[in-house]
Amino acid sequence: QLVESGGGLVQPGGSLRLSCAASGFTLDYRGIGWFRQVPGKEREGVSCISSINTGTHYVDSVKGRFTISRDNAKNTVYLQMNSLKPEDTGVYYCAASGYQGCSGRREWYEFWGQGLQVTVSS
Repeated sequence: QLVESGGGLVQPGGSLRLSCAASGFTLDYRGIGWFRQVPGKEREGVSCISSINTGTHYVDSVKGRFTISRDNAKNTVYLQMNSLKPEDTGVYYCAASGYQGCSGRREWYEFWGQGLQVTVSS
């Protein structure tokens, strides 16, 4: 089971840190992705982190503003989101792969969290 936390309402320019905690299995050897979905659009990959050398990837729209990290001791992955913009609004999901690498493709992932709302608005 994956459980996300840390979402909510924030003003433009603000920050949030999302957490994705796993229970019942370890994240140690799994690639982890964060996805975002807005009404009427497909779920898109925002960022991911590999278990191999903790390599990271970001969609262009969040580069320089978002940082993904993992704490294997806590079995948790984080997404630090800074300088938030209204277009960052959406439901954010974390996902765990059966592979050590990561990808922005949804089909790469085996387990999904329930999603949480992030709203950036003044």
